[in-house]
Amino acid sequence: MSEVVPFPSSSSSPQKAPSQVAFDRKELSAILNVYGQMVSKGDWKDYAMDFLRDRAVFSVYRRASDHALYRIEKVPALRKKQGQFAVIAPGGLVLKRGHDLQAVLKVFDKARFRSV
Repeated sequence: MSEVVPFPSSSSSPQKAPSQVAFDRKELSAILNVYGQMVSKGDWKDYAMDFLRDRAVFSVYRRASDHALYRIEKVPALRKKQGQFAVIAPGGLVLKRGHDLQAVLKVFDKARFRSV
């Protein structure tokens, strides 16, 4: 004789973590504002978004066939440490990291970080 195992209801199970990390509407709007400014200057031409289990990544390209010029990452696991947002250069160099996305994106306001 087989044993009947009750299926847990959704109300009794604890809230589980999302299967992937994503940018919310406000964060994506801020990123796309910077992207639009850099496209209008002719510095950036293309982008890609990756939504992984542990991070969300917005990669910026000069051309679609190139390597990413910059990556804007959201890593919620670092929220209580050095900040969940970061701008990363091609070699893996972290240009800016912090808790506030707007402050992290200001790294692109400086002329010294213009793409070459």
